[in-house]
Formats: sequence, structure tokens, C-alpha cells
Amino acid sequence: MTVLDIAHGDITTIAVDAIVNAANSSLLGGGGVDGAIHRSGGPEILEACRELRASTLPHGLEPGRAVATPAGRLPARWVIHTVGPVWSAHEDRSPVLRSAYRNSLLVAQDLGARTVSFPLLSAGIYGWPLDDAAVQAVTTIRETDTAVETVVLVGFDPGAVDALRRAVAQL
Repeated sequence: MTVLDIAHGDITTIAVDAIVNAANSSLLGGGGVDGAIHRSGGPEILEACRELRASTLPHGLEPGRAVATPAGRLPARWVIHTVGPVWSAHEDRSPVLRSAYRNSLLVAQDLGARTVSFPLLSAGIYGWPLDDAAVQAVTTIRETDTAVETVVLVGFDPGAVDALRRAVAQL
């Protein structure tokens, strides 16, 4: 069973085998976690993403899917890019959010990663309610059977950390 840890801070500083990027579908960088990973990881990540766009992902990465690149200067071997859905009050998009977590874990397993860090997907500019985003993350990680030994859920701010702690305690 995968051990869940919670950390407060900058995901780009967490030493793990694979860091999950809350990526922009273009894979070419953006704001928030995506921009931080590209800035901290350096040009190798962008170059690998451009190669993916030129070959297997000409239209970008669909929400819920995941793909890996080298991690450049980050304290990891790989970055697993995934796109979370934008929250909607009128449409249940939680299956896509769960797919982003599940597919990221499966990519990590295929890579041989034993430790993986995740941000709270879709909870930033994508507007997902914090408590539900944390429940979706914890539930999916616990339900996904992989060889990944430890997942570190990283909250950038205290509200995200508190939501993650509540989700771990209640589930």
C-alpha cells in the first residue's frame, strides 16, 4: 500500500523520483505549478515537451492523461505532466480529475519511480473547491494499486495543507 505524506511548500524542492506537474495542455509552460517546474527544471524540460508536441502529442495533452519527461535541474529523475480539469458547478468532472492522479501514478510505476510528489491538481486557477480536490486526490491515490511506495502531497499554502490533512484523516 502506498504511504501518503503531506508537505507544505514548494514542490520543486521536494526530493523524489518523480514530480507531478499540474501542466498546461500545451506542455509548453504556464503559470502556477507548471511555470515553477519549467523555471526550476530548466530548458531540458521545455525541450522534452517540445519533442512530445512534435511527435506523439501534436495537439497537446488531454485532461486526465499523463506523460513523463526528464526533470532537468529538479531534485527528481522525471517530471510527470498531467492536465487537470477546470471545475464546473454544472458538470461533474471529478472522473477526469481522478484520471489525472491515476494515470500519473501508472506512468510513475512504468518508470520505476518509488517516490512521487503531487500538487493539489485543479485546485489553483482551475477553481476546484479545496476540500473536494483533496478528497479526490487522497481517494484516488489510495485506490490505485501501483508499486509506488510513497506519495508526497504538497500544499503550497496553509489552506491546501489543511485540506489535505482533513482528507487523509477522514478517509
